[in-house]
Amino acid sequence: MDDRAATSGHLMLIMPDRVFYAGLLGRPRERCPGAFHIYVALRGGLRLSTADGREGFGELVAVAPNVRHTITSDHRSVICITIEPESVPDGTFEALEKRLQGAEREPLADRIRLAYEMLLTRQCRTDIDSAGFDRMCFGEILPQRPLDPRVVRAIARIGRFSGEPVTAATCAAEAGLSASRFLHLFKQETGISFRSFRAWKRARHLLNFANQDLNLAHLAQDIGYPDSTHFSHSIRRFYGLKPRAIFSGSRDLLIYRSGQVAGPL
Repeated sequence: MDDRAATSGHLMLIMPDRVFYAGLLGRPRERCPGAFHIYVALRGGLRLSTADGREGFGELVAVAPNVRHTITSDHRSVICITIEPESVPDGTFEALEKRLQGAEREPLADRIRLAYEMLLTRQCRTDIDSAGFDRMCFGEILPQRPLDPRVVRAIARIGRFSGEPVTAATCAAEAGLSASRFLHLFKQETGISFRSFRAWKRARHLLNFANQDLNLAHLAQDIGYPDSTHFSHSIRRFYGLKPRAIFSGSRDLLIYRSGQVAGPL
């Protein structure tokens, strides 16, 4: 697999709050991921259409979290950067989107393509932190969102993906709060409801295993889905592709992880 991945140039760096992906786009239907997305064309251009009627075309397009959209490319492969909304303060994405629509659009596209070339040749890709990621892709460090320690613990618990599914009641008890107070605190701190946050992180966790030869029914159970139907529906909603299509298109994908450990599969 490594030889094929090295030849294809397809790679993905997964971090707790960032992802850098360079690989096949596939033919997705409408998708609605829970993170900020920046798509960059490796060749040719990109076409973006959103559920609210927005249209975009160019070598770089950006989409806010939880916006239903469809993306197509002149070339089979694209670069996609994702930034988790709980990692940056409110207004960060709006400011970044404004920059990406102005004079900085082309230079930033070039910089992100250069970051891809750097990742291809870099000897160690697992020592990159969020600040290094931002400097590499944007030339500056994005502001960090301060979070209540109780919410940080809940986020860490959600990200373990082992044992019983994480519930709001469990996190509330650990925080010493009632369930209703904890849910209010979680949304106030992250800007996302607990249920939506957990659903997105569960689907995002799939990326860690996309290039492995796994039984998808077992994978669905291991990362917290009640059954294969819920698994398939959730993945298609977030990514616009069936789970099997994601795995089929990721056989030559090299996956690196920085700052997190994949679940015990």
